[in-house]
Amino acid sequence: MPIYIALFRGINVAGNILPMTELVSILESLSCQNVKTYIQSGNAVFSHPTADRVQLSSRITAEIQARRGFESCVILLTFAEIEAAMAANPFTHAVFNPSRLHLGFLASIPKSPNLQAIDKLRIPSESYQLIDRVFYLYAPDGIGRSKLAASTEKLLGVTMTDRNWNTVVKLVEMAEELSSSGQGN
Repeated sequence: MPIYIALFRGINVAGNILPMTELVSILESLSCQNVKTYIQSGNAVFSHPTADRVQLSSRITAEIQARRGFESCVILLTFAEIEAAMAANPFTHAVFNPSRLHLGFLASIPKSPNLQAIDKLRIPSESYQLIDRVFYLYAPDGIGRSKLAASTEKLLGVTMTDRNWNTVVKLVEMAEELSSSGQGN
């Protein structure tokens, strides 16, 4: 059974409250199995029999809307995709400053990203690279101060949800645990 990593955008911010126990309940009601969540900002690892991620993502979004009254974009990654995103990290030196290294997971590959505008917003200490559906950003002065981080999604033109390196590592560990238990593949 495939293992998925679900990255929810907009959960438990700006009044869009969804306790993780309820998120687990929602996912289980949609036939997700072995559901585990990580921190309150909306991360889950689970197995599910479908290979149709688009349909599953739509069903999850609709169920959250029905139960909680708000829409939360969910980006579903396979175990292999999140491992590949880690392996492709162009800023290997930054893993030693993991709260400053962010991976922006994109809903799709940007068709016409405005890289010139992104370059203009980047300060000298920041580094970024767009690789397929992942926007890597190393912001050693902090993501909260980064004008680039605040504008990236708009300039790429696709929905994005961002996770720091620590979170990505933890999600991979959770997926590895599920895989090694024989409850997913």
